[in-house]
Amino acid sequence: SEAMEELEHTCPQPRLTLTAPAPFADETSCQCQAPHEKLTIAQARLGTPVDRPVRVYADGIFDLFHSGHARALMQAKTLFPNSYLLVGVCSDDLTHKFKGFTVMNETERYEALRHCRYVDEVIRDAPWTLTPEFLEKHKIDFVAHDDIPYSSAGSDDVYKHIKEAGMFVPTQRTEGISTSDIITRIVRDYDVYARRNLQRGYTAKELNVSFINEKKYRFQNQVDKMKEKVKNVEEKSKEFVYKVEEKSHDLIQKWEEKSREFIGNFLELFGPDGAWKQMFQERSGRMLQAFSPRQSPNSSPTRGRSPSRSPSPPWVFNKASPPSSPKAASASLSSMSEGDEDEK
Repeated sequence: SEAMEELEHTCPQPRLTLTAPAPFADETSCQCQAPHEKLTIAQARLGTPVDRPVRVYADGIFDLFHSGHARALMQAKTLFPNSYLLVGVCSDDLTHKFKGFTVMNETERYEALRHCRYVDEVIRDAPWTLTPEFLEKHKIDFVAHDDIPYSSAGSDDVYKHIKEAGMFVPTQRTEGISTSDIITRIVRDYDVYARRNLQRGYTAKELNVSFINEKKYRFQNQVDKMKEKVKNVEEKSKEFVYKVEEKSHDLIQKWEEKSREFIGNFLELFGPDGAWKQMFQERSGRMLQAFSPRQSPNSSPTRGRSPSRSPSPPWVFNKASPPSSPKAASASLSSMSEGDEDEK
């Protein structure tokens, strides 16, 4: 039992599974009921006061929300150990008046901020210049923004009075990414994006493209499709040739193996010392033996024959006197057979 208790203490406890989705940022005004005493940056870095988080405010347009925006908000959220991040988003009317036209409308920009993990509260229709009344209403302790002077609305730096009040905390900009950079890329590659959207089903009217340019873009899309098809055919051809080479190599190797086997079997059968020659010799010997006459024994008597002349075979006729008729030939054959009987 003691061992089991010790094991339970040493084993880590299982983590609880998150069953509910993470909450979105609030869109309400300040709900903090604690007195709003003025804090210094040193006090805030120490985590005081203990009864409430430090309220940090960051504002902007946040058009085409990107990683540079998110990193700035991350810095604002982590400036102090215990902080509550409020993000102000300016309306379309205010932005178009002081900065310029936006790609995303104000509702889309509000929603983009609500889904950022560092944002605790979104303030819609934020003012372009922060007034003491706005700071007091939302009980803001500090304002976070990059330290580059932001000149707008007839002012060299709209955050000058915030800096003088000791409420400004700087963040670092992320180089290489901004809303202007993204728009510049789209303008630079306008033809590519126009062609892409035409191909995806957008009309020329929706893209504000003239009739001539529409036809030009559609023709370029067809050319690109043909190029892609040719490229695919070339790749498939290379793959096919490679497979044919592999198959040819395998076939040649198998053919060589079979040919060596065939040649070896052929030589074994028909070569100088092959089985076919031995079998032919054996059969030839048997045939010669079958057709050759049996020799008479040396002790057999010879009647009235000259010792110098060998007896002629009984079937050899006299060339000088061939049988004149079939009857004569049969008569001679009968006489020969009688002679043989006498010899026996």
